[in-house]
Amino acid sequence: MQPNPIAAAATLVIKVGSSLVTRAGSGLDVEAIARWAAQIAQLRALGKRCVLVSSGAIAAGVQRLGWTRRPHAMHELQAAAAVGQMGLAQCYESCLREHGLASAQVLLTHADLADRQRYLNARSTLRTLLGLGVIPVINENDTVVTDEIRFGDNDTLGALVANLIEADALVILTDQDGLYDSDPRKNPNAKLLREKEAADPMLETIAGGTGSGLAKGGMLAKVLAARRAARSGAHTVIASGSEPEVLLRLARGEPLGTLLRARTLPLAARKQWLADHLNVAGRLQLDAGAVQALARGGRSLLPVGVSGVSGEFERGALVACVGPDGREVARGLVNYSAEESRKIARHASGEIEAILGYVDEPELIHRDNLVLL
Repeated sequence: MQPNPIAAAATLVIKVGSSLVTRAGSGLDVEAIARWAAQIAQLRALGKRCVLVSSGAIAAGVQRLGWTRRPHAMHELQAAAAVGQMGLAQCYESCLREHGLASAQVLLTHADLADRQRYLNARSTLRTLLGLGVIPVINENDTVVTDEIRFGDNDTLGALVANLIEADALVILTDQDGLYDSDPRKNPNAKLLREKEAADPMLETIAGGTGSGLAKGGMLAKVLAARRAARSGAHTVIASGSEPEVLLRLARGEPLGTLLRARTLPLAARKQWLADHLNVAGRLQLDAGAVQALARGGRSLLPVGVSGVSGEFERGALVACVGPDGREVARGLVNYSAEESRKIARHASGEIEAILGYVDEPELIHRDNLVLL
């Protein structure tokens, strides 16, 4: 087994789950947050740049509001986030300041990263903060988010931040020892997987289950986050936050938890942005020939290779390209609306003008606006 790449990582994104920063029924665990701050300070002393993605705002707000359980209504979740975010940011700020470190609160939504200009603004801000030696503390902006623009969980957010700043590694700390070959809570003989490739499709099959009632997401979300982080070349470690000095031990190369290695070359910045979109406006069903053409690389998607169009979208929308087996193989910015795409599907590019009465582009999606998944 190769050494844990965290030891060589210069820039880390560290995601801490709700169960690691809160006490059930009693809000934030200040002592735990102080321990995270102490470890981050030691990582900084080793020359590593750190970004912290921390859950806990809603859980803290639930406690501050005197509620006995996490609500389901969106407006109540947003209210709890607004209340809890104040305490969470204040706690991190005071704990990091004890070690002479400045911190910054950064709240994001998917809409911030779906727009190219806002994506670049967020990237610039985070890179500037890191250059100044500041520790960004990031969370989803639950106060204004809706189901349509939410990341869904902070594992996904952590992966997107790793992509955004081109981090070397993503560390996902949870209440589990790592990824097992089956659910250890149901199977006492489950084995911990020490190292896999992040892109291994079998990981989705074996991952599953959720954590405590305060947490959102489960091991599947972490596996998918690792796959997403790998697109920018970031390795991912899923490890137990209950391990003493876990961050420092990982930084020394100790093989804790599950290492999910990135094997692919990082995507170019623009194509990384395309891949980072969580929501697509529609789907293009491709025939086998079109899938093969895209897989060879450097090819645009032509209308002749599209066998079906679903959804309603306008020119310039982000759409998913799906193969005959139903798996998404690519996504990109489409040159024609859904109505126009349906009309020209299965036709050669030279027929577009005869069908529509005009031609904007010969490709349905140009290769510069297309990313293979």
